[in-house]
Amino acid sequence: MEKQLDELKKTFTEELSQVGTSDEIEKMRVKYVGRKGELTSILRSMGKIDPSERPRMGALSNTLKVYMENSLEKRSAELNKVVMFKGVDVTLPGRSPAKGGIHIVNQVLNEIEKIFLNLGFAIASGPEVEDDYHNFEALNFPPDHPARDMQDTFYFDKGILLRTHTSPVQIRVMEKSELPVRIIAPGKVYRCDSDVSHIPMFHQVEGLWVEDGITFAHLKGVLFEFIRALFGSDIPLRLRPSFFPFTEPSAEVDMGCIICKGKGCRVCQNTGWLEILGCGMVDPEVYRSVGYDPHEITGFAFGLGVERVAMLKYGIDDIRLFFDNDVRFLSQFS
Repeated sequence: MEKQLDELKKTFTEELSQVGTSDEIEKMRVKYVGRKGELTSILRSMGKIDPSERPRMGALSNTLKVYMENSLEKRSAELNKVVMFKGVDVTLPGRSPAKGGIHIVNQVLNEIEKIFLNLGFAIASGPEVEDDYHNFEALNFPPDHPARDMQDTFYFDKGILLRTHTSPVQIRVMEKSELPVRIIAPGKVYRCDSDVSHIPMFHQVEGLWVEDGITFAHLKGVLFEFIRALFGSDIPLRLRPSFFPFTEPSAEVDMGCIICKGKGCRVCQNTGWLEILGCGMVDPEVYRSVGYDPHEITGFAFGLGVERVAMLKYGIDDIRLFFDNDVRFLSQFS
């Protein structure tokens, strides 16, 4: 019997070295260690040998069985590895996963917030779903005011709407805060508008500084400092009279065109100037809406569009690029 086991091991080893597929491995498993396999047949003849030899033969048989099973598993793993790497040059360098980045709009928003934090402003927030009172009426937009035509609003029922600017945050802060108030209110706003320079959802940063003794000179100083921190200290700036319902007097801040350097081009419509933000001294009616005495305090407010700032800062001519999710565009700012 011992001779049979030795010959079986030799035959098994030679046959295994010729195996080339997983199916052939399985056939060998059945042939040698299956229920009707050759090793099993030898073990069934164990009763015919001398009883004193049975323990030794049993040990030899078990050792051979373990050898066969381990050899089959090892050969199967080798074949699977060959199949896995077939046709693949494992010496080539691997592909590194693409790295994500902060969206360009958020980058600019973070930069704006950082500048105003350094100027002593706090950051405030409020709901994006607003009521008509905080979005319009408290900001000196009565129901029949023509300035409401400036805002293309998404309305729900019963005077509920998607906020058209973040100025309602100023009202909510003044309703709950004691003076002085010095805040910026960054966030998403919504208007029914869509073209190369307008989108239905965009980002604004509104600012407010209310305190005894605040003048237009404070407004000019803060905003000019902010713009020069964002675009460079040598950028030319000017204030131009304008109109907003919640400020009086009101102004637009223009900066020298960064494309043509003030010479005149298509971007600045040959004026040499680009509008950057709106501002003004807070209208006394706004103070009355929140319970402040307009005879005792003064303050200024301003607002700017984050996407517009980003377009000017990086020379982008279509606002829709920010939200098309084109990796070729976004990766330039990562």
